[in-house]
Amino acid sequence: MKKQAGFTLVELVVVIAVLGILAATALPRFVNVQSNARVAAGNGLAASLRSAANLARASWVAAGSNAGALQVTMDGQVVTVNGTGYPTADAAGIVAALQNLDAQFTPSHLNGVSTFQVGTFAQCTVTYTEATGVVSTANLTPARCG
Repeated sequence: MKKQAGFTLVELVVVIAVLGILAATALPRFVNVQSNARVAAGNGLAASLRSAANLARASWVAAGSNAGALQVTMDGQVVTVNGTGYPTADAAGIVAALQNLDAQFTPSHLNGVSTFQVGTFAQCTVTYTEATGVVSTANLTPARCG
């Protein structure tokens, strides 16, 4: 009696075909992970911006500065605010209120609006509006961030 050793050619072809199908269905999910991570990082920044703006305004109101003072101190950090108490859209305002901006976010400021670019994708942005303290995440989509 002969003992059979190894796999038949049919078995090997079936295994390779199954692995190919699994790879074809799983690969698009892994490719999209990076853009989803950028969107999540942008949403984290947006939450930090909202908190920083509200804390600065709360400090401004608590100090009784209804329209007078244009600076507040948050944890030893001086933050420039506008006439309504929200941080100004510049390095001395909202960026100072954040206290520690991660290097993956690049801020730019123009006409009372700060735009924070996520990574190297110019269209993947979070915006802060000085006049109202509103933070917009409309540009945080996988298509724009990937």
